[in-house]
Amino acid sequence: MNMKEQIAKSIAVALKDQLTEKEIQHLFEKPKKSELGDVAFPCFTLAKKCKKSPNSIAEEIKNNLTCEIIKDVQVIGGYVNIFFNQSIVTKQVLTKILIEQHLYGSQQESKGNIVIDFSSPNIAKPFSMGHLRSTVIGNALANIAEKNGYQAIRINHLGDWGTQFGKLIVAYKRWGNQQSIANAPIEELLKIYVKFHEEADQDESLNEEARAAFKALEDGNEEALALWQWFRDVSLEEFNTIYQLLGIHFDSYNGEAFYNDKMATVVKELEEKELLIKSDGAFVVEVEHMPPCLITKTDGATLYATRDLAAAFYRKQHYDPKKIFYVVGNEQSLHFKKLFRVIEKMGYGWAKDLTHVPFGMILKDGKKMSTRKGKIVLLGEVLKEAITTAKRNIEEKNPKLEQKDSVAYQVGVGAVIFNDLKNDRLHDIEFSLEQMMNFEGETGPYVQYTYARISSLLEKINEQRNEVSFEKLGDQAWPVVLLLEQFPKVISNAFEQADPSQIARYALHLARLFNKYYAQNKILAEAHIRGSRLAFCQCVAIILKESLALLGIAAPKKM
Repeated sequence: MNMKEQIAKSIAVALKDQLTEKEIQHLFEKPKKSELGDVAFPCFTLAKKCKKSPNSIAEEIKNNLTCEIIKDVQVIGGYVNIFFNQSIVTKQVLTKILIEQHLYGSQQESKGNIVIDFSSPNIAKPFSMGHLRSTVIGNALANIAEKNGYQAIRINHLGDWGTQFGKLIVAYKRWGNQQSIANAPIEELLKIYVKFHEEADQDESLNEEARAAFKALEDGNEEALALWQWFRDVSLEEFNTIYQLLGIHFDSYNGEAFYNDKMATVVKELEEKELLIKSDGAFVVEVEHMPPCLITKTDGATLYATRDLAAAFYRKQHYDPKKIFYVVGNEQSLHFKKLFRVIEKMGYGWAKDLTHVPFGMILKDGKKMSTRKGKIVLLGEVLKEAITTAKRNIEEKNPKLEQKDSVAYQVGVGAVIFNDLKNDRLHDIEFSLEQMMNFEGETGPYVQYTYARISSLLEKINEQRNEVSFEKLGDQAWPVVLLLEQFPKVISNAFEQADPSQIARYALHLARLFNKYYAQNKILAEAHIRGSRLAFCQCVAIILKESLALLGIAAPKKM
């Protein structure tokens, strides 16, 4: 039971259960100044109900509060201002962390499966910075979901079908070279894909040719299928190099093509339930307050919505998830609103368990990156440059460090991931290699360095710390203890709001507060104080490491 739960329970008893403990917790406020208390409970909503003034209700609560973690209670302007007993709370929080270690904040009760659809790059196109957001947000959400008691099923819904493959087949036949593609698959495939669009701008017949090539692929033409399979295989090989660098794995690579034979069942069910309406030769499902959801085109061809419907039903049947998250950009918000509404109209209550997790774009010079025009920044190159920069920094600042390459990899990749995840998910991010490589301030390397500093300290003084009093930690320890106590709630909120940035910002805040403490307190003081301070440092290290791990970032012990 956390501090607020303990206080809420005590207030509920004092109020003779006129409010539930949850209602009380929702009313809690943090005083603007620390001298006004650690938590405040406003009594205004109770005034009408009890037919008493807020002040008199506050006085009654004050006189009936019994909770060991409360040191003092003051009534100020209709508020019950509560001051914690710092020594008792400190001992409770730090002892719990030392016992539970990395499990602190974990939900032990199993909540079932959650499917997370993320990354989903297009086959035969390079893995650009534009794909970074879905990939690292989705991976962090999978980690956070597992911390909250779910079994995460990570799905990479590859863009491995569609008219772009007709374009690519035409481009390969006209300008492709098998040996060149074998030597540098994605680079060459991108080159001929861009050339196709340049030529098609001048010659519209190329688009007709591409449509015919994709029709041949859909009809099972052997040559078209062989080319498609080759494009898919070489792309996945290159994608996996990126995923290995990022430390990300998937449980399924079932992309759009996987659902080719599963869409007819969905279309048939829509027809049987009289939801399909003919509109200008196409078939649609009408959805309230939105444009209709297009299911099949005039030529009978299916669309994204048909495929996503088939995918949703397959995932529901195959994994029986409690929730499905779709980590896809802001621009697809309308698509997912219509998709979920169609499933609801089909009579499936589990439509409410489907969540679109939108995010902003990574912009270059204020504009969206475009594969079609070749205006992209390759993620692989950014990761390699980040690792090189990290190695250079290590050579300058700590040339005697062992395993420099391993640490440079952890710091460089961590810098790229953290730079993305510290931002509000919904905001666009301007791509800046310089900012990403800035290892000072609000960065992943700053958090990693704080963890490494503590690890180095603990390694130096490797003494028994089982029985410690947690006294004489110093005044600067209290804000850190309060923040450590909040970690489970931060994890819970990050999951409920599908927002990993809450954990990134929490880690930064914790690192800053600890470094302030470290600057003003001698950790290796007299023996009777040292044990408590080292145990306190160990608690901070445990939570910093776990915060980074939830974001998909390693925590090197030395930097």
